[in-house]
Amino acid sequence: MDSLLFLCARRVVAQRPLPSVPTHLYPVLFQVAFLDGRPLVLRDLVASWPSPVLDFQRLVGRQELLGDHPCTDYVKAVIQAMVAQLKRELEEPGVESSLRVLDMIRLPAGITTSFSTEALAKACREVSIHQWEFQRRRSKRHKGSSGGAMAAAAPQPPGVDVHTDLFVDRISYRILRDALHDGGAGSLRIKCREFKANQISALGIVTLLESLDPSCLRRVELVFNNLGLTELLVILPHLSRFPQLRSLVLEDDNVKDRRTTPESAVGIQWVARHLRMLPSLRELKLRSTQFSGNLRQILCDLQAPLESLKLVLCSLVPDDLTFLSQSFHAPALKRLHLSDDRVSEGLLEPLQLLLEETSASLLYLNLRYCDMNDSDLKALLPTILRCSRLRFLGLYKNPLSTAALKDLLQKTLELPDLHLVVYPIPMDCYKQPQQENNGDRERDEELFAAAKAEFSQILANSGRTDFIWTDNPNDHKDLDYFSL
Repeated sequence: MDSLLFLCARRVVAQRPLPSVPTHLYPVLFQVAFLDGRPLVLRDLVASWPSPVLDFQRLVGRQELLGDHPCTDYVKAVIQAMVAQLKRELEEPGVESSLRVLDMIRLPAGITTSFSTEALAKACREVSIHQWEFQRRRSKRHKGSSGGAMAAAAPQPPGVDVHTDLFVDRISYRILRDALHDGGAGSLRIKCREFKANQISALGIVTLLESLDPSCLRRVELVFNNLGLTELLVILPHLSRFPQLRSLVLEDDNVKDRRTTPESAVGIQWVARHLRMLPSLRELKLRSTQFSGNLRQILCDLQAPLESLKLVLCSLVPDDLTFLSQSFHAPALKRLHLSDDRVSEGLLEPLQLLLEETSASLLYLNLRYCDMNDSDLKALLPTILRCSRLRFLGLYKNPLSTAALKDLLQKTLELPDLHLVVYPIPMDCYKQPQQENNGDRERDEELFAAAKAEFSQILANSGRTDFIWTDNPNDHKDLDYFSL
């Protein structure tokens, strides 16, 4: 049920133009205008916003407030209102809003980063073009007079900084490139916190990175269809201009074998050298076989220990995990994600050693697709139980039995901070593979239901109402490094 304040605010925003209201009522008026779909009222509120900052997350970021409310049109309305106000400030000296920062980080659910990226890029271009045309008209009016110099030197309005995350792909690349190129000196400036590029060429990524404000970027995530050492050596030198860069994600969607050859060893040395130039780096996510056997060389000389490490499809060898267990990274790791490696192929013992060294700090452990069987888990479980601060454990898609999982559940319930475990469907809950299905195994729903009933009974007997035990890896939001 809506509060009395909310009901009164709803009556106020039904009027246009808005009556004069105290500044402390602007947030609730904004919420109501947003929820009721009143873009013209949103425009009026933005134009007269009484404080320097408008923060979307604080105003309308709560899911319980929005429910399934459609948001994209109203986010766009706020952006357009800001554009209109900046145009007015340029055209009418003396007209100036208090708004100086629009915080679009952590937008409401349903607003994708790709949508906000494109909408903001278009807005930046619109403001830049208007600013250029205004200056051209002004110069023409004063052409041939001493006022020409005065016009050129006329002060510009202070403008607005937009704090946001950016996602760019081949479709949005050109408009974002142009917006970033024009926006640095414009009155609408993008301040990127997290930058993600998907299937953009290495040179294209460099162009965008060179146009980003270096002061606030904390994460760069690059997903390639063909990430090789050549591409890395084009991009990595340009990351050193970001002193606050804490998280770097390098993913190769092409899973072909790229293990290091004598010819590529020099390239690995240069990768390591460029990573050493990132003083704030605390999280590294790698997905490529070219890092197989090279973790020692890549990570040994970083300026500070990593707190989060994700290695997917890296074809790890025992020496990689042995190095990690002996490195200065191990005692600092809060988040460890190893995926698509076979624990049974010489990795079990170095993995045990690594977990022993991380046990005092580790909060998140994900060992999905590691081909871990019952005996592997039995050997590893005592070490896992020593990770007393663990909050998340992922064992999805490992060939484990119902009996092994019941033992795991009973013992991990003793970890006080562990609240989420993603377990694999037990191997004994599959039907025998059929030849006509190319050997694929079909889940036996009756057997799986019986296994889940046993799991539920163990949970009920434990009294741990805060403990989530699920077979669905997409059921819950992953613990991001910056949320740990």
